[in-house]
Amino acid sequence: MKLPDVAGLIFPRRCPVCQDVVEESGERVCRICSTRLSYIREPSCQKCGKPLLSNEEEYCRDCTRKRHWYNTGAAPFVYDEVMRRSIAGYKYRGRREYGAFYAEEMMRRCGGKLRLWKGEAYIPIPLHASRKRKRGFNQAELLARELSKRSGIPVDAHLLARTKKTHAQKELSDQERLTNLKDAFSIRKGKIPYKNVILVDDIYTTGSTVDTAARLLKEHGVTNVYFLCICIGKGLSFRKL
Repeated sequence: MKLPDVAGLIFPRRCPVCQDVVEESGERVCRICSTRLSYIREPSCQKCGKPLLSNEEEYCRDCTRKRHWYNTGAAPFVYDEVMRRSIAGYKYRGRREYGAFYAEEMMRRCGGKLRLWKGEAYIPIPLHASRKRKRGFNQAELLARELSKRSGIPVDAHLLARTKKTHAQKELSDQERLTNLKDAFSIRKGKIPYKNVILVDDIYTTGSTVDTAARLLKEHGVTNVYFLCICIGKGLSFRKL
């Protein structure tokens, strides 16, 4: 017999799309709202996972014009206006319960790749201490812990440290992003005990943040660095040029 969702009765779940109380008891998203979610479908970039326009393409424009330090990555959702509002609620308005919904969708849509990667640990992208104090939590770490519950892969939230308070990446050009992230991370441990790790973050756009962390990890002995995010920006396909 299925037990009642007591926590859901005391603290009603909020829908990550409309951000109102979920209409169906026990669900994480309103049924009608679930139809507004844009999932990444094939064809997609074999490197970063961005959606492509044609099956004839293997990589997006971003991944053909610059080197990435990570191996490959994935996300369930396209970063559109619906997900922009959803993640803003998660990060800035204390809707931490959205993390469980995101993790479930990441496992459902990306679980096959996750098994192939054979990751030994989730490494959440760290926040600077001042930003974490202001926000109250690190959204990437919470997400990694939700993924860990569902996959059994442990979380190492102490391996990477944010040593520099950076500007918001969305406001910067590609070159400015690289400058902004220069020396942004450091390794807290001397010898890294992993060969295959999975970086966890909320949004992937140009990959600058993931690349900076991946490069540092590889320079310290990690062989393979993958990433999982909630959303990936559409980027540019060659057919759009």
